[in-house]
Amino acid sequence: MSSKDSNKSTLFVGGLDEQVTPQILHAAFIPFGDITQIEIPSDPTSNAPHRGFGFVEFDLAVDAQAAQDNMHLSELFGRTIKVNLAKPGKGGPGGMRSGPEKAIWADEDWLKENVMGDDSHLSSSAADQES
Repeated sequence: MSSKDSNKSTLFVGGLDEQVTPQILHAAFIPFGDITQIEIPSDPTSNAPHRGFGFVEFDLAVDAQAAQDNMHLSELFGRTIKVNLAKPGKGGPGGMRSGPEKAIWADEDWLKENVMGDDSHLSSSAADQES
């Protein structure tokens, strides 16, 4: 499955109660289709078991859409959850992107273009100034 397809089949689930575990999230979303992965990021800055949101990746985009349509603004453990398609960005697999493998400034082409500049436009400017 391509990365683009995976974005359409991964849901962001926000507003999770501290008691919600990956197993509970799985049980809540499995009626809508086969789930390939569930992730609830932990919060290293507090004693809370997680950060209050998670990601559910479905095998098929239509299943993810059905889950979103049915679960958005529903109640789970006494809290209203928000369910939307995950956007590419930080995180892990699927809609849970982990970002580039290395810093962008470690790429020599990026450095040339953004830090050192492209000298080709300088040489034509200098020639124009001499005329």
